[in-house]
Amino acid sequence: MYNVPIILDDYLNYMETIKGASPNTVKEYFYDLRTFFRYLKVRYKLVDPHIDFNEIDISDLSLDHIKKITIQDLHSYISYADKKRDNGNYARSRKVASLRSFFDYLYSKVNLIDKNPAESLEFPKRENRHPVYLTLEQSERLLNTVLENKNEFFRKRDYAIIMLFLNCGLRLSELSSIDIDKIRNDDAISIIGKGNKERTIFLNDACVAAIKDYLRVRPKDAIDEKALFLSKRRRRMSNRAIQHMIDRYLEKAGLDPSVYSTHKLRHTAATLMYKYGNVDIRALQAILGHESVSTTQIYTHIDNERLRDAIKSNPLSNRLNRKS
Repeated sequence: MYNVPIILDDYLNYMETIKGASPNTVKEYFYDLRTFFRYLKVRYKLVDPHIDFNEIDISDLSLDHIKKITIQDLHSYISYADKKRDNGNYARSRKVASLRSFFDYLYSKVNLIDKNPAESLEFPKRENRHPVYLTLEQSERLLNTVLENKNEFFRKRDYAIIMLFLNCGLRLSELSSIDIDKIRNDDAISIIGKGNKERTIFLNDACVAAIKDYLRVRPKDAIDEKALFLSKRRRRMSNRAIQHMIDRYLEKAGLDPSVYSTHKLRHTAATLMYKYGNVDIRALQAILGHESVSTTQIYTHIDNERLRDAIKSNPLSNRLNRKS
């Protein structure tokens, strides 16, 4: 599949077939490790210094090369990703995760190295940034913009898609991969999330109605028979097609597509549930498919009004110092 050393190819196969990592995750690990190996060849002057970085061939790297890698090499690579490739906190953290996983495989699983150089490799300190999301008013405006579409098929399909994003907090890949036979009793959908983990998403009345409305106009002679959401060519809509569709509606609604995205719609669903639904953080974690509740906790920092009201609700809040 890739022009890579056998040792890397074996690792990628292990991740996909034994660990059950999704193809997207495996692809990300491959990109990160390929960049790392290219960087190593530059660092140790194993290539012509004038060669384009993206053209560096890594297929000749052997186990002997890998055995020489030190923690200093790993730190240097993360520094390179930060300063030369302008990688943000998330991208650098993913690179650390890729390195730790790869070297753990070599050391613990297949016993090809005597020492794990990534054992003490730390993750970058997390940035406590609040998630970007649409307000309730902006969400309503986006949905109303979809309803202005004159084409019945596109209007009903796109409305159902955006309703699922805004109500259920699905990832883009989760939504595009929905099959009709995964809809249970009209009000629940079985979703395959990160790491091929399956979870059930329950649908509210608005989502049930939107999906039923769309199914009435969905082509009966679909090429991809199982796919819920179809393109005009009657095939499953790709991630890119859905993203482009969302971008068009965002722009029409006066919202900046460079700021908002399908992932921001996921943030919006979580935020609206947390702000208006009094949803328990553990329930929100299950809905979003987060492995760790710490990932979900970013939504507990966004509602200053709720925190202000909580303080005001204290029975001592009206007590004044009458002696002042």
